[in-house]
Parts: sequence; C-alpha cells; structure tokens
Amino acid sequence: MGFWIFMFICDLLIPVTMIVFGKYFIRSAPKEINSLFGYRTTMSRKNKGTWNFAHNYCGNLWWKCGLCVLIATIIGMIFVIEKAENIVGITGGVICGVQLVFLIGSIVPTEVALKKKFDENGVRRK
Repeated sequence: MGFWIFMFICDLLIPVTMIVFGKYFIRSAPKEINSLFGYRTTMSRKNKGTWNFAHNYCGNLWWKCGLCVLIATIIGMIFVIEKAENIVGITGGVICGVQLVFLIGSIVPTEVALKKKFDENGVRRK
C-alpha cells in the first residue's frame, strides 16, 4: 500500500501543477517578459500583448485540462489499489506519460491561437 500512496502522490503532481499555474496565469501573466518563468516561446515574448494573451490562453487550457487529468488520474489509480507493485508502477508510469502529453501538448493550440490573433511581428490582427 505504501508504494501505491507514493505513486498516487507522484501522479497528482502534474495535474495539480497545471491547475494551480493555470489559475495563476488566468489572473495575471508574470509582470515582465522573461526567460525564466511563464509561457516562454518566441511568439509569446514578442511584446506585452502577446505575453499576456499567451498566458491567459494557456492558463485556461491548463486549468481545464488539469481538472480533467486530475479526475482521470484518481479514477485510474483507484483501479490498482492493493495490486502488485509492478502493476501499480506501470499504471502510474502510463498515467504520468499521458499527463505529460496534455502538459506539453498545450503548446500547439496556444501557438495556433497566438498566430491567429497576432501577426509575425506581434501586432494584433483586426
């Protein structure tokens, strides 16, 4: 049971991080455009408008995906309570892999939204 608890806590890290930072980014982007913290791509760092838009968009995406992934994680891990350690480990690893797809995959729709809203110089389209 101890290994299951460990895996359960590990598997909660990504969705909880997505929810917390999603809410934070919805409320406010980091004040300064920087290369250490926030949604940092070439397009998002063009100017303050692209920076704020990218954080708001990605924040909404992370918050929604984080909630869905959190629920799926809890359900998935409930099915392996009291199973053998190798089953718990494999299940936890697969769940973590799926979570990473959502975390990293959020870049694509955010960049598409940025390109629809702004031109290549970061000027808002009409």
